[in-house]
Amino acid sequence: MFQEAIKNFGINFEALNERNTFSGGDLITGQIRFDLTKETKINAITMKMKGGANVHWSTSSGSGKRKRRKTYSARVDFFTYKSVLVCNAAVNGKTRLPPGTHVYPFSCQLPRGDFPSSFNGIHGRISYSLTVGFDRPWHLSKEFITELNFVNHIDPNQPELWAPLSGSNSKTLCCLCCASGPITMTVSLDKKAFKPGETAKMVCSFSNASSRTATPKVKLQQKQMYYTHSRNSKRMVFKQLAWVSGEPIGAHTSDVQSEILLTIPSSASLTVSNCSILEVDYFIEVSLCVTGSADLTVLFPIILCEVRSHAHPMQYSGANI
Repeated sequence: MFQEAIKNFGINFEALNERNTFSGGDLITGQIRFDLTKETKINAITMKMKGGANVHWSTSSGSGKRKRRKTYSARVDFFTYKSVLVCNAAVNGKTRLPPGTHVYPFSCQLPRGDFPSSFNGIHGRISYSLTVGFDRPWHLSKEFITELNFVNHIDPNQPELWAPLSGSNSKTLCCLCCASGPITMTVSLDKKAFKPGETAKMVCSFSNASSRTATPKVKLQQKQMYYTHSRNSKRMVFKQLAWVSGEPIGAHTSDVQSEILLTIPSSASLTVSNCSILEVDYFIEVSLCVTGSADLTVLFPIILCEVRSHAHPMQYSGANI
């Protein structure tokens, strides 16, 4: 069987930046490498480059024998390109590969276009891949898949991305017929666009005229939206990716200045706003938490984006199917 003949398959290619990402228009160059344990006949070795998105979820209604389950799904193909690394130029249209290590160079260019960044979510994913296929006579094709981490670079020449944001909120606490003094908060955020691993700084001003202690908290929230093609059906998912607490604000205090730092996880996916069936948004939520009362909140929509950096070599082992 061919599964026993091929060993140690891998793809070695030149990554273009420190985060090992690729973007539209990038030229991917490298080598595929594998070992054969015996002489093997092939028709061709092919490489397929593919990008696309798919979503899938289900809902239930009713109970018992009347319980019904409905499934929703959608798929979008961005591009598919196929090339031949080794063709059947030998006698009888078959190439005989001897046992041992085989290395074949390749190069392929990602198409230019407004394609969304890679994302893996609960109900769907956006993925880009290189698939190497081995076509053998009288055998099913054998494929090895390597995922690419694709990044959609936003236009940095947008002043609103780098301008400070600010917001404020206030409320009073009520107990029976009595109302406390107001609780107020004003918060400013240094900018709207961040990259994974960066630290966001919130400058806060708190006043607490109530008789209870208030505790400031900052959270990074991710909102995932999944849609059918018509967008008549959708599924929303919220995830809290990071949080930090500030120093408590005592009762009957005013004009408390505080600086709170929140580090965005380096593993966080980038914002996705250019896919018709899947969107990913982020919010920084600054709250004052008071026991026995709803939180006082200021919400900042932010964008997670990536910037280019220098290249270095990288090696992958392909997953086979």
